[in-house]
Amino acid sequence: MAVADAERTVPTLVESSGSSFSEIIELNVGGQVYVTRHKTLVAVPDSLLWTMFSKKAPKELARDSKGRFFLDRDGFLFRYILDYLRDLNLVLPDYFPEKSRLQREADFFQLRDLAKRLSPHVSKENSISEEISQSDTEEGAQPSAAPDTLRTVSAAVRFPSLDSRKSGYITIGYRGSYTIGRDIQTDAKFRRVARITVCGKTSLAKEVFGDTLNESRDPDRPPERYTSRYYLKYNFLEQAFDKLTEVGFHMVACSSTGTCAYNSNDPNEDKIWTSYTEYVFCRE
Repeated sequence: MAVADAERTVPTLVESSGSSFSEIIELNVGGQVYVTRHKTLVAVPDSLLWTMFSKKAPKELARDSKGRFFLDRDGFLFRYILDYLRDLNLVLPDYFPEKSRLQREADFFQLRDLAKRLSPHVSKENSISEEISQSDTEEGAQPSAAPDTLRTVSAAVRFPSLDSRKSGYITIGYRGSYTIGRDIQTDAKFRRVARITVCGKTSLAKEVFGDTLNESRDPDRPPERYTSRYYLKYNFLEQAFDKLTEVGFHMVACSSTGTCAYNSNDPNEDKIWTSYTEYVFCRE
């Protein structure tokens, strides 16, 4: 209760270089709405947000139709930018495939320390250090690892053995259409795949498909939860099958349903078949 009373006594306006900003600021970032404090946005001096909200007047910044400050950037990834600004610490979820894109956002917002942490070279070194540190803790202090040992550890981190991978099922589904006419072999429209869907545990789907997995329909789902709303950013079934095979999955079942229709009332015209097919893959 005392904390709430203290918050109510804070002034509602913040004076910044002769310009007044509300203490609570609403942002529209690529269509995603965020509400945060002014002091959070200016937490890192000389960053882009610091410049916008300390060196400029509110009337100089772009706004949307509802008066919120507008930024034409990735609205999904901005949540991690905002989390970093709150306590200058970076915590990413497991199986996070968007590090390179988040690094690009950090560069845009001129958050140099965050961009440095996200760089592939630094991330790789951190992974090796954590692996060696964990080994030392479990087995007692050991001599420093030789360069060959570091390379071995790095390879183990990037390419885990099949025995260390989680078992589970992933279902691949697609709706397609094809034409059966007088000359099937020359028909360029034999198979047309509109969208490939992915169903299964979130952690497995992200492990297999990485940044080719479109999560926009079901964002922020915890790794151990299941989803049936993911789909792939490409339309080649064989590409999806190759991805699954590379990480130890094999097909255990498939099923398909279809309907048939004519192009017109003329029975001599080609028949158009539409179908829905599912392929079930398993890794034991």
